[in-house]
Amino acid sequence: MYKSIWNDKNIRFYLIGGGVSRLGDVLSGMAFLFLAYDLTESAVYTTGMAIAETAPYLIFGLVGGVIADWLPRKKLLLFLDCLRIPLVFSVVVFHHFDVISYVYLLIVSFLIQSIGCFFNPAHRAVLPQITSIAERNMVNSLNDTVSRGVTILSPVISIWLLSYGVIYFFLLDALTYVVSVFCLSKVHFTEQKPQFNKSIKHVFLAIAEFFTWLKGQGTLNYLFLLTFMVVFFNTWVWEVGLLLALTDMTSKSKEIYSILQGFFGVTVIVTNLCVPFFVKKLNVIIYLIGAGVWGIGILYYGILYEIGHFFIGAVLVGVGLPISSLVRVYLIQSLVPESKLGRAFSSNAVLLYLANTLSLAIFGLLALVIPIQGLMVGSGLLIVLASLIGLLFLIRTPKKARSFPVNPPE
Repeated sequence: MYKSIWNDKNIRFYLIGGGVSRLGDVLSGMAFLFLAYDLTESAVYTTGMAIAETAPYLIFGLVGGVIADWLPRKKLLLFLDCLRIPLVFSVVVFHHFDVISYVYLLIVSFLIQSIGCFFNPAHRAVLPQITSIAERNMVNSLNDTVSRGVTILSPVISIWLLSYGVIYFFLLDALTYVVSVFCLSKVHFTEQKPQFNKSIKHVFLAIAEFFTWLKGQGTLNYLFLLTFMVVFFNTWVWEVGLLLALTDMTSKSKEIYSILQGFFGVTVIVTNLCVPFFVKKLNVIIYLIGAGVWGIGILYYGILYEIGHFFIGAVLVGVGLPISSLVRVYLIQSLVPESKLGRAFSSNAVLLYLANTLSLAIFGLLALVIPIQGLMVGSGLLIVLASLIGLLFLIRTPKKARSFPVNPPE
């Protein structure tokens, strides 16, 4: 099955281009932080650089979706990638002549991430245009597998590049955008006539129009709400809580945390590749099961709270997370009209970034008064309860369940 899909030229170049571009994004994200610290030796300024990498998605995320719906997506993607190449390469040039500054790095980082706000929803919205409904589940799995594979590969490449110098991160990043341009130029599909309006007023009207339409979409509203909740309860306990817990348990916390993340990444890849063979129709019920397994994983390593059990919990999270993610993407692709896909994916991204930001901020404060183990157990328990309540609601009230069309029309 995967072989026949890979033989499709459009899908092959789409996946390769997206994967290579994603690798460059991850490496440059680390490089901006490394270089910022090298220049300032300040945790505050380094944190400011991290904020510059996430803030654009909260500011321009929804606008990016509108533009992705208005403009021809292929031309937009090619233009944005071509724009990122000189921006990244300028860091190399400035560094070579020893005129690089923290402020310039901050500006370039902000601009590159802002471009991503427009690139990412457009790129996501292309996939339904080059696939049939029958093969979309499998292509989504491959796409997510490539992204997760990049996450595992990037630490290895970063260690290799650090032996030469941080600036080589940016050289490789510029090269990945060149490869992305080449791959995108090979992807061909038919697009609707663009509906571009130059007025800023029309941008906000388009956003308002999308959310007005969204009010009547029970499945998507439920999906977005539950996703926000699950991500909110997961982000801190997974990204920060585990590291802090390991720090209390062992002197090799960073090494074990890296191995744990790699273990998790491998589990996600295997799950992504297996899902299309075992689950033929992705729907809200499958989403709730995935979220439930995700929550059980957090609850498991929260209750047992030992290094060995952290790995078992990571496997459970690595099974539940991709199942929920694949269902969410598939339902957005299936239930949202092509003319609104960009805004749908940008809204989803803004929701995820907002959940991440709030989770880090609120749980960071709660950790001052509540033990890490308590936060893990509470988060996992709430995710599991929300999933169970949702499943019982759909199973016991079939009339209500009809308002959640679990199987999109062919």
